[in-house]
Amino acid sequence: MLSITTLTLAALALGQGSAQVNNQISTAQSINQKSSFVAPPAFPTSAFPTYYRSAPTQEPQPALYDPVLKETYPLNLTDPNNIPTEDPDPVYYPVPITPNLTNAEADELIKGIFSGISEIIEGNSVTGNCSKCVASLYLAKGAVLLAPSKVPDALVRLCQKYQLHSNTTCEEDFEASTFGAIWTQVLTFADVGGLDGQYICNSISPTFCPTPATSPLNTTGLFPKPKPANATAPKPSGNRVKVLHLSDLQTNVQSSSGEPVLPASYYGEFKCDTPYDLGLAALEAIGPLTGTNQENPLGWVIYTGDLVSHDSQNQLSRAYTEYAEDSVYTMFKEYLSGPVFAVLGNHDSNPEAIDSPHKLPGPLGQQQSWNYEHVAALWQHDGWIDAAAAQQARTHYAGYSIKNHFGLRIITFNTDFWYRSNFLNLINTTNPDNSGMFNFMIQELQAAEDAGEQVWILGHVLSGWDGSNPIPNPSDLFYQIVDRYSPHVIRNIFFGHTHEDIQLVYYANNGTTRNISKSALVSGWVGPSVTPLTNLNSGFRLYEVDTGNFDVYEAYTWYADVHSFHSFNNSAQGPTFKFEYSTRDAYAESSGWPADAPLNATFWHGVTEAMQTNRSLVELFNTYQGKSSVQSPNCTSDACAAAKVCYIRSGSVPLGRQCPQGFASVQSPYTGKG
Repeated sequence: MLSITTLTLAALALGQGSAQVNNQISTAQSINQKSSFVAPPAFPTSAFPTYYRSAPTQEPQPALYDPVLKETYPLNLTDPNNIPTEDPDPVYYPVPITPNLTNAEADELIKGIFSGISEIIEGNSVTGNCSKCVASLYLAKGAVLLAPSKVPDALVRLCQKYQLHSNTTCEEDFEASTFGAIWTQVLTFADVGGLDGQYICNSISPTFCPTPATSPLNTTGLFPKPKPANATAPKPSGNRVKVLHLSDLQTNVQSSSGEPVLPASYYGEFKCDTPYDLGLAALEAIGPLTGTNQENPLGWVIYTGDLVSHDSQNQLSRAYTEYAEDSVYTMFKEYLSGPVFAVLGNHDSNPEAIDSPHKLPGPLGQQQSWNYEHVAALWQHDGWIDAAAAQQARTHYAGYSIKNHFGLRIITFNTDFWYRSNFLNLINTTNPDNSGMFNFMIQELQAAEDAGEQVWILGHVLSGWDGSNPIPNPSDLFYQIVDRYSPHVIRNIFFGHTHEDIQLVYYANNGTTRNISKSALVSGWVGPSVTPLTNLNSGFRLYEVDTGNFDVYEAYTWYADVHSFHSFNNSAQGPTFKFEYSTRDAYAESSGWPADAPLNATFWHGVTEAMQTNRSLVELFNTYQGKSSVQSPNCTSDACAAAKVCYIRSGSVPLGRQCPQGFASVQSPYTGKG
């Protein structure tokens, strides 16, 4: 149980009054009689039907049966004593334009091109880093068109020769079995002399070419119908339902409590992903803390992506990804009392973050279809989506549209198609919807508008904040879509990815006016992660949602203090998940928000206005951003405060790039000036 003394001291340190502290305590008690949950010390073996035998210093290894693949995953897939060092999956190369080159001819060709690129880099015939890089891309493209399978090894050698990274990292980045084959596809289909080339060179190193600016977006004919003149938010019903938001579980299924395999604590570390012990402790805590169970279930659950751990690519595989998907969804089915609507994160693919647009020719456009088939079938098998939504997920990169049992339409999409680390996004960068994913979203939103439905949109990688995660053109297109269909259709947007507890506000007219509340249209909630990586506590959130307008009226966040985890090894208890804060109690009084009004975009805009004059509110937001981690840096400068306000108001890359940089993440010391 949280002590009043602890809460009071924490609040005073942040400049809060005792009234707000009392509100926090009473709020925790109003949700449930408990404000904390102490996990039992023993691994809950009922989580999975059967297990492989494992050493005492290792966490249990489920003998997991996949109901879709109809097979049991072997122990060597997750055995911490035999972690793989090579990805066994097939690689895909573009078809060479001259397929009859002998091996010797191909080697000679690569040798000549390697030499030519070295001359460009080291010589004076081409000046400037960006021009040198683009000229090198022309030669590399010639090599790929003639001998694609020879190119990855050449890329490794070039990376090592010019010390772009360490020798090991060069291998991890450019070997054929990691990302080398993907780069052959990029070089084949990209316009290396145009915008694509600028993006490629900037992606390889920002010292080569500057970050490309956002391209002008022609919205003529983009939407089937114009926005209704009377587009207003719907009225509330007064009926509330509890909705759980989980994100970034990222199970470290190869963990051990003993050296040399990390984490050293049964429950994880600040620099490690989620061992089964921590993930299951969090899931065990959800029912008691939220006051839900099978008799009084959650309305529904949203999971905003990332199941797979942060391992190097040579330790990952399709089978490992499928195992993570099956194991996490099995745990959800066991412990969560409502249907789960899930999205894929950037780690939920193989190679990591890679998803190919269907328009790539032949098998190249279907490289990740195995994954869409798998999760679609798992979601349907678990009863979370129907056959029609599962078919959409197979077709639209695991994205689907479904109307839930409360009448809310949920539209999910694969944010890898704007994520900067999906290198296939470097093809045809002038088209902000090269995958066709946003066309699917527009069609579903238009159908919802025609039917008078309200929509939540779920993704993984957030669209804005400081502008560092997506590439700009798709992010700009998404903002235009949100503008067109808000606030009368799109009611809320949810992301994960950062592992941090942050917020976005989307404004009318593509965010051209962000300093007045009447322009605020819809909120973007970025959910806290279960994984502590990096330097964060573990957490989750519950929303109280009105079933008439599907606005959020309350948001409660819980966390576990990772700093304390070492004390639970071989102890009589597991970690404690504690009530951290109520969003309304934390911010509403300072922003003058009515007690019965929703926590919508206007509310969050008001919070940013209050933050401009109330520094303690900025520090409070900063504390909650890291889930009250002792590792989070302080945000006490004028520059940091201004940056936080700007990030919240920036729902796209173009807007986020206008903000002061260096204050976006609490996972390391701030680097911003001032």
